[in-house]
Amino acid sequence: MIESIEATLEWVLENIASIAILLFEFIGVGIIIWSGLKGISKWLRHAGDTRIYLAKGLAMGLEFKMGSEILRTVIVREWKEIGIVAGIIALRAALTFLIHWEIKEEEKAKEI
Repeated sequence: MIESIEATLEWVLENIASIAILLFEFIGVGIIIWSGLKGISKWLRHAGDTRIYLAKGLAMGLEFKMGSEILRTVIVREWKEIGIVAGIIALRAALTFLIHWEIKEEEKAKEI
């Protein structure tokens, strides 16, 4: 009895996590595409805030995609998969950090 409840709860958790992973991935990709298209538009009009706008959009999209990778750790079962997911999370975190650093530097340059 307890084993069937545990198996059912595990199945529910895996399905909810899978749906959330797809949703977060979709949102992240959508934000990156939208920011890229809007960035091209701003670049063509020679807007001064193009770099900051694009960097903020990329950072937001990467944060959603990083959230999906963190959720993916819930459903992976093998150490090899966990290592791959951890590597992806580390790369995305590094990219996000670098983008935020670039945003701060760009904002400092605008103030001067």
